[in-house]
Amino acid sequence: MKRQAENPSVWTITDGNAGNLRQAHALARALGMPMRDWRLDTRAPWRWTAPRGIAAGHAFGAGFHDALAGPPALAIGCGRQAALATRLLGRHGSATVQILDPRIATRHWDLVIAPEHDRLVGSNVIPVLGSLHPVDAHWLAEARRRFTALATLPQPRTALLLGGASAHARLDADWLEALTLEVMRQVDEAGGCIMATTSRRSPAGLGQRLQKHFAGRSGMLFTPPGDGANPYPGLLACADRIVCTAESVNMLSEACATDAPVFVAGLDRLGGRPRRFVDRLLELGRVRTFDGSLTDFPVTPLRETGRVADEVRQRLSL
Repeated sequence: MKRQAENPSVWTITDGNAGNLRQAHALARALGMPMRDWRLDTRAPWRWTAPRGIAAGHAFGAGFHDALAGPPALAIGCGRQAALATRLLGRHGSATVQILDPRIATRHWDLVIAPEHDRLVGSNVIPVLGSLHPVDAHWLAEARRRFTALATLPQPRTALLLGGASAHARLDADWLEALTLEVMRQVDEAGGCIMATTSRRSPAGLGQRLQKHFAGRSGMLFTPPGDGANPYPGLLACADRIVCTAESVNMLSEACATDAPVFVAGLDRLGGRPRRFVDRLLELGRVRTFDGSLTDFPVTPLRETGRVADEVRQRLSL
């Protein structure tokens, strides 16, 4: 029987990937426990075999090895490298939650949180529609206070969230530029403004191609890393409607947590597991495909993180 850890905190454990960090931190904050963040630098050979590994106590360096002597009450990992670290912490007495399919038997963790579209099943699996994230009413209110200038732009404000190509999506620079021009055309007809951002996945040089189209227009274009604070939270908080490319489960999950109608662009270029996710959102009526129209429709915000946190509390008696 697992011994009870004495440290009443939660550790978030990731490889530092922004998407993994965001999910682990979102769940930890929703649980409201004191938090310590670990970003792993996994040594060979464990970096190649994780989450499998034997004699893995030194896989993550001396600091992590020494910290195993005082394990937290709860360890939350996200990603393959973290899955090995949470296995280790489980052996030292921590309750363990692993986010994303670890690709080995789920019995190695107390709970596994996996996207519904991955179709992972098990008595200790909590399916989530999309991804975990911090977007809720409080987060949006804070974003509106931080980015007050966006709230003064002409309405209706259309947020355009641009991603790029992935293993499951064919979204090149030409297509993304054409999408931007089509959204601009719709905004010009209906009035208001467009607030756009590219992302890490966007093709190199896309931002420069789009700059000429935004010159002299009401609205804004942000191309990361950019200057100053990333206004992405403000875009979500101040948008009256959102157009989002289809390939990003994270961006779509966050857009759907707002009160704004969400239009998905590029569905015909999407396949695999992300396509199953978008199809589910369409089935629920939370999104519509972008077909050259931005007609508003009633929505209910999709906020899975709070629901998942409640289930984690109940199942682990936190």
